[in-house]
Amino acid sequence: MAGESSFVERAPAPALAAVASLVWIQQVGDRPLAQRLVPHGGGELRCVLGEAPRLLGPLTTATYHDIPAGGTVIGVRLRPGVLGGLAGMPADELADQDVAGTDVWRDLNRLTDLLGNAATPQAALGHLQAFAARSARVRDPLVDEAVRHLMPWRGGAPSALPALLSISERQLRRRCRAAAGVGVKELHRILRLQGFIARVQASVDRQDEADVDLARWAIETGYTDQAHLGRECRRLVGVTPGVLLAQTGAACACGHDHAASYRPMLRPGDGRFVLERRPVPA
Repeated sequence: MAGESSFVERAPAPALAAVASLVWIQQVGDRPLAQRLVPHGGGELRCVLGEAPRLLGPLTTATYHDIPAGGTVIGVRLRPGVLGGLAGMPADELADQDVAGTDVWRDLNRLTDLLGNAATPQAALGHLQAFAARSARVRDPLVDEAVRHLMPWRGGAPSALPALLSISERQLRRRCRAAAGVGVKELHRILRLQGFIARVQASVDRQDEADVDLARWAIETGYTDQAHLGRECRRLVGVTPGVLLAQTGAACACGHDHAASYRPMLRPGDGRFVLERRPVPA
């Protein structure tokens, strides 16, 4: 219906699956929207149709993105550890930055024309995905392995990584910052919080109020206790876990399906979050 907002996210095209975790189309209604963006460990290639694409670097705290009334936004969410190779520069130079795509890629004018002339937002998103797939360069396999170890359902600790990957802590930090934009410890904090957010979104999707238990979710997602979760949630998102739960429920009340964003943070094949505890290497 005219004047209403919509948000549709889904898995990326197969050619982009190794680089991106999801893609989306957002259409804003008659009022402008200040959308909160939460750290997720990767960057985002996004475009308000009619404008040039922009690259959002990895966030270390929540920020807001203003979308004009009637605007349509398409976007690609990059996986953690991908940004440095895609942008062709150290990713830590892009941390907490929102930069014009033309500052990163010289050949972006043709893409801007393609997006502006696309018949539908879906067609424009196809062009944006194709560009991201073409721009992907060789990734750092060591950082990829570190990211896999730090996924929230694995329960991996940053302190275990140097021994696990046979590298010094200093070298690991340097390579992680170059590829992902943040250090190992910061990436762990962000992915752990994303594990909690995934747990919240899965619960909202099931509409199961009896399942809500913040203290249990804190332990399941790797926090010491609920107070620890509260401190980290306020630091990274700016609100308490309870407020985040309420806001997520309200935002999804109109039927938005966020499975594409939260399922990668759950144990593969499991509909809910269960932490997998693994022994720390001696």
